[in-house]
Amino acid sequence: MQTRALGSQGLVVSAIGLGCMGMSQSYGEGDEAESRATIEHALDLGITLFDTADVYGPFTNEVLVGQTLSARRDEVVIATKFGNERAADRTWLGVNGRPEYVRACCDASLGRLGTDRIDLYYQHRVDPSVPVEETFGALGELVAAGKVRYLGISEAAPDTIARAHATHPVSAVQSEYSLFTRDPEDGVLDRTRELGIGFVPFSPLGRGMLSGALTSVEQFRPGDFRRHSPRFSEKNFEANLATVRRLSELARDKGVTPAQLALAWVLDRGIDIVPIPGTKRRSYLEENVGALDVELSDEDRAVIEDVAPRGVAAGDRYGPEQMARVNL
Repeated sequence: MQTRALGSQGLVVSAIGLGCMGMSQSYGEGDEAESRATIEHALDLGITLFDTADVYGPFTNEVLVGQTLSARRDEVVIATKFGNERAADRTWLGVNGRPEYVRACCDASLGRLGTDRIDLYYQHRVDPSVPVEETFGALGELVAAGKVRYLGISEAAPDTIARAHATHPVSAVQSEYSLFTRDPEDGVLDRTRELGIGFVPFSPLGRGMLSGALTSVEQFRPGDFRRHSPRFSEKNFEANLATVRRLSELARDKGVTPAQLALAWVLDRGIDIVPIPGTKRRSYLEENVGALDVELSDEDRAVIEDVAPRGVAAGDRYGPEQMARVNL
């Protein structure tokens, strides 16, 4: 397994990680046995970065990840997040970056994960009502106490990233990034590179669209949030599917799968980038890891850019309410 550094504080992880959210929410009914088997298989393949959050489930995903990784805890980097506040009944309570909430969330996550430290702790969303310096001041105290090793921030604007980093060194910024979502190219990647911060793209397969496995909105099961996502509305789905079909032709010509081509493109954007494609199935996991063996030529890059230029995706990635909470 290839490795990459996240930030300049010493955090080194596998060049591709595993996003675990879909094992517990957002993509239809889960299969706990297969999810555990997928995490275990990821370990055997050399993956060391596992991504979760307190809000996933809510709360159940951390338990699943912590229990499954417990026997090999010292071999892995567990990343989790705080800040999107939900009640146990899934009621949305808002974004919370208050120092007292940060401390309480950390202790709760440690308990659910069954560990004495969080390797990478992200602020999941920026709280516009709390200066980021206050939030990261509290996070710095958690690092000093040994409860957290490295810090991250998710879906933050360039200036916010710089302010957080000035308060306590940030090792990773996590944001959505794929051929269909290139927002980080609007200053975020420049800022992370200026400050020596690693970048962790989530949904590098466009929430499954770029895998080539989706051909109809009828494939979405009950409970799948894509049923209500603007990018997956019937009209936008068909427009996006046309782009995916062209990318799939490129992948066939190269002898790889569409998912591998899309992941290879993300991996190729820089050695400071560690994507965390999410899956709850071992077969997709193996396919995703295979992207590490795909090399892109200058011609490949040019053709991909021609087929899928910035802004090619039809529809926003979230509805208006959620879009208002990103890039703050």
